[in-house]
Amino acid sequence: MTSANNKFEEVTLESEKIFEGKVISLQVDRVRLPNGETAAREIVRHPGAVCILALLDDKMLVVEQYRKPLGRSQVEIPAGKLDPGEEPVDAAKRELEEETGYRCGSIRPISSFYTSPGFADELLHLFVAEDLVPGEAKLDEDEFLDCEALTLEEAKQYIADCRISDAKTIAAVYAWQIYRLTGSFL
Repeated sequence: MTSANNKFEEVTLESEKIFEGKVISLQVDRVRLPNGETAAREIVRHPGAVCILALLDDKMLVVEQYRKPLGRSQVEIPAGKLDPGEEPVDAAKRELEEETGYRCGSIRPISSFYTSPGFADELLHLFVAEDLVPGEAKLDEDEFLDCEALTLEEAKQYIADCRISDAKTIAAVYAWQIYRLTGSFL
C-alpha cells in the first residue's frame, strides 16, 4: 500500500549537474512519474538561509538593496545564506550584525519554510530577534545597503507600494502583526 507521503513520488533515473556556482547549483534529473512515464526536472540546490524579524522599540529593522534579478531596489528583512556546517541560529545572529550592526539579546525561531519547492530546495529559517544592541555593520565587499526601522503600519504601506515584495519579508510583517494581536507568532 502506498502511503500518503510518497504516493506521488518521482523516482530519479539519472541526474546531471549543469552548473556549480558560489551560492547555488543547478541539476537536471530524469524521473519516473507515478504513472510510469518519464519527465525532466530542473532543480536548484541551495545551502539554506536565514532571515530575521529584528524588533527595536516596536519597529522592525529592514535593509534596502538592489536586487539584480528584479532590476530594482527592494526593502527586505536582514537575511543571508548558511555557511557550511553553520547552525541557523548562529547564521541569524551573524547576518543581523553584518547587515544592520545590531546584536541581539534574545533570538528565537518562528518558522522554517521552502522558498520555491517547485524548482529549488532552499529552506529558509525565520527568527525573531529582540533586545537589540547597536554596533557597526560588517557588510560583505559586494554588498551595498541602507538600514532603517519601520513601524507595522509603514511596513504594510511598503507592501502596498511594492517596496516590500519578497515572500520572507511579507511573511515576517504578518507574523509580527499576529504577534502584536495575540502575543504569539503561531
